[in-house]
Amino acid sequence: MTERISRRKFAKTLGAVTSGVAACATLGERLAWARTAAVDPEPHVNFPRDPRQRLAVAAWPFRAYIDSPTNSDRDRNKPGMDLKDFGAYVVKTFNVSGVEPYNLHFSSTTPEYLSRFRDSFSKAGAHAVNIAVDQEQSFYDADRPTRQAAVAYAKKWIDVAVAIGSPSVRTNIAPAKNTAPNLANAVESMKEVASYGASRNVVVHMENDNLVSEDAFFVVKIIEGVNNPYLHALPDFANSMMSGNADFAYRAITAMFVHAYGICHVKDGDFAQNGKDYPIDLDKTFGILKANEYRGYCSIEYSGAGDPHEPTKKLIEESVGYLG
Repeated sequence: MTERISRRKFAKTLGAVTSGVAACATLGERLAWARTAAVDPEPHVNFPRDPRQRLAVAAWPFRAYIDSPTNSDRDRNKPGMDLKDFGAYVVKTFNVSGVEPYNLHFSSTTPEYLSRFRDSFSKAGAHAVNIAVDQEQSFYDADRPTRQAAVAYAKKWIDVAVAIGSPSVRTNIAPAKNTAPNLANAVESMKEVASYGASRNVVVHMENDNLVSEDAFFVVKIIEGVNNPYLHALPDFANSMMSGNADFAYRAITAMFVHAYGICHVKDGDFAQNGKDYPIDLDKTFGILKANEYRGYCSIEYSGAGDPHEPTKKLIEESVGYLG
C-alpha cells in the first residue's frame, strides 16, 4: 500500500476497531467453523494455478466507496457499500474472485458480523486472500507495553482471518517516536505474532511499505531473525521505488520475493506521491516474481489518483498476461 503515514488517521478510527475486535479473542471456541489450533510445522495454502484465479482486488483503492465507521476516506458523493458486499462487487465488476480486505474498512468485528461477512463472500463466489492490517503501535517501540499492545492487536486480526476464512494477514510495522528501527525488538515481537499465526494456521506477512520502518531490507532481516515458516514477506511492486533509486527498488523487490509466500501487491507505479510519479517496469517485476518461483496470490492495488475502476481492469488483464 502507499501513502501509509499520511493516510493513517488513527486517533479517529482505531479506538472503534480495537473495541470491536476484542470480541474475536475467543472466536476459535465460539464459532463452529473456526480452524483447529493444532500447529502445522509449515503452511500449506492450496494456491490456484490459473492466472486469473491467482488474482485478487485490494479494497484500499476503493476506500471512497466503502461504508465503515473507521473509514475516514469514504466519499459520500459516491455510491457506497459495506465491506461484506465488496466481494460480490469485485466478482461482478472485475471477474475476479479473490479479495484483499483492509482492517479499517470492516464495519464491525463481532462474531455475528464476521459470520455474515463470510457467508456473503461465499454466496458471491468470492474469497479473502489476505487481510491488510494497519495499527499505530510499533513492534520495535522502546516501550515494552507498547510492543505488547502491537502484538496483541496483530493476534486479534489473526483471529478475524480465521473467522472469515482468510489464509493470511499483513501486519504493518508502524514507526516509533522514541527509537529508530530496532531489529532486536522487532524480532522479539514478530516471533510471538508468527507463533500465534502458526497456532491458528494463518500466515503473517510484512510489506515493504514506507522507506523507514518498513524498508525492504529491514523487513527481510526481521523475517530471517524470526525464522518461522508462518512469517513471510509481502512484496509491493512499487513502494520501494519511492526512494527515487531504481537500482535500489528492484534489489528491494528481489529480496522481498526471496521471502514471499502468499501475497504480493501488483502496481504499475506509485503516482502523485510526494509530487512525483514513480512508474514500474511490470515486465521486469513479474520476471523477478517468476525467477523466485512465487506461487501465491497477486493483489491488484492501483495507487494513482482518480477513479480506480479502469486502471484496476487494465492491471488485471496485464497481470493475467504476465502470469499466463
